[in-house]
Amino acid sequence: MNTFDALSEARRSIRDYEDRSVPLDLIRTLIVESTYAPSAGNRQPWKFVIVRDKAVMERISDESKKNILARIEADPGDPSAKYEQLMRNAAFNVFYNAPALVIVAGDQAMKGLHVDCALAAGYLMMAAASRGLGTCWINMGAVIRDDGLRAELGLGADDAVVAPIIVGYPKQVPAPPERKPPEILAEIGD
Repeated sequence: MNTFDALSEARRSIRDYEDRSVPLDLIRTLIVESTYAPSAGNRQPWKFVIVRDKAVMERISDESKKNILARIEADPGDPSAKYEQLMRNAAFNVFYNAPALVIVAGDQAMKGLHVDCALAAGYLMMAAASRGLGTCWINMGAVIRDDGLRAELGLGADDAVVAPIIVGYPKQVPAPPERKPPEILAEIGD
């Protein structure tokens, strides 16, 4: 698969997976490949957590839903309010029952952390697509405040969860959605 195919055809947000685990060595390979992403000053600030235990993923889902609901209750104008009914559904798993989760995190005090980790997440998703795996960035799964759960995941007090990425074998890969044309603000020079 060439780079253009991976970008335009194979990489999709997948929310429906086969009931089949992703080998740990393959996930580790995806993570190694994600570290080839550029980062500001070549700091490479990213850290990773691999979760292949569905019960732990469900606890992370429940924790995130609880915290998102608390945020909505504190501010009904919160952009997540459109998901309130979904968050209140006890059966809804924000990770769509995927077989694996890779959390991209890093020290929240590091300037540019979110951009650097987003680039690593993008590389991870491209690496997965090139191997026939599906992924989806689940921002709803990033709201982990419980100290015990954070410790279990290896997250320190200073670590920010930037990109929770689910990984698995897709039941199907949807057609690419319509894309807006790029908004080019200026063309300067020849």
